[in-house]
Amino acid sequence: MKDCAKERDISANHSLDHEMKLWREGLKKVAGIDEAGRGSLLGSVVAAAVILPQGTFIDGVRDSKTLSAKKREALYEVIVDASLAWGIGVVDEAMIDKINIKQATRLAMRLAVKDLSVRADHLLVDAETIPIAIPQTKLIHGDAISHSISCASIIAKVTRDRMCMLWHDKFPEYGIARNKGYCTREHLEALLAHGPCPIHRKSFTRKLLMKHSNLTLDLDM
Repeated sequence: MKDCAKERDISANHSLDHEMKLWREGLKKVAGIDEAGRGSLLGSVVAAAVILPQGTFIDGVRDSKTLSAKKREALYEVIVDASLAWGIGVVDEAMIDKINIKQATRLAMRLAVKDLSVRADHLLVDAETIPIAIPQTKLIHGDAISHSISCASIIAKVTRDRMCMLWHDKFPEYGIARNKGYCTREHLEALLAHGPCPIHRKSFTRKLLMKHSNLTLDLDM
């Protein structure tokens, strides 16, 4: 375990309150679950599950959206090294269009839990309920109030950002390396100029393009 991942007196650390309550009840393997890419216009939604050893607190971990890309990458390695187990779930744009983004997010979370090398005793889930037979707690703003969920948010975000770099190489005109597929001005202008690429979510882009353009675009590509 690296120096910035350590056991300490965490009685005053509110971000571990939910984990500590479950640990005291004898539930040793508590998994935090979060996703990345839910609001993106393209590509997969990615979920992560992280089980920390009891009492483990990793310095610098917080909601991935508040961290720089460089800091997330560094913490990714620390979390992987420190965790008892971690898993990833990926649901692609075709399935998102088929079952809708909410159900796709739940599916990705379920796949992440199933990817864990050990079975979790309890799940702490960021603002969702996962269709799986494991006791769980839904936490609104969980990535800000649960240390395990914050760790999962970093793993999910880094994993998806790495995927975005590969997508950018295939479809550079959309600026995916910079916007990660979200609806920035750059991305919208590229959509209007080029139409959607094969990894765009049709269910997301159809209404957007109809709103901003009178062009007839091939949305079945």
